[in-house]
Amino acid sequence: MQWTKRNEQTVYSNRWFSVNLADVELPDGRHLDHFLIRLRPVAVATVVNEANEVLLLWRHRFITDSWGWELAAGVVEDGEDIARAAARELEEETGWRPGPLHHLMSVEPSNGLTDARHHVYWADRGEYVGHPVDDFESDRREWVPLKLVPDLVARGEVPAANMAAALLLLHHLRLGQDTLP
Repeated sequence: MQWTKRNEQTVYSNRWFSVNLADVELPDGRHLDHFLIRLRPVAVATVVNEANEVLLLWRHRFITDSWGWELAAGVVEDGEDIARAAARELEEETGWRPGPLHHLMSVEPSNGLTDARHHVYWADRGEYVGHPVDDFESDRREWVPLKLVPDLVARGEVPAANMAAALLLLHHLRLGQDTLP
């Protein structure tokens, strides 16, 4: 069953996102108004070191009033290469410059409401270049053993679904096993 967008109008817009209203035709011919949010692409990155520890940020999200582990992430600027944006965000938020980045996954975290695409990268080495420029982004930055990731996710300590998926995939790729029953 495919829905067909007949038209779309912007209701509100700024440099970060736009809120649009679409006229959608359902397969049976009925129409409905559907709001959607158009977002810039998001670049995400981390480093996994030789000890199989992953570089994470412990941060508070005021919108949901929750604390949790996340990967460095931010919007891709106009004309910016996505991998370069991921490396930039990692350095700005952690103080670590990644080695060569590997694409891990791209996900649509809320495709029933937004067109957001999050592109996740990782490196197997990095260089500490100094205190993070954007240290206000997190309470702390830590190297967390990948073997702990399934338990962190199960306890809700990685609340963002895109971050949980990326960390579980890294866990699988690097350790090659599941620790969940």
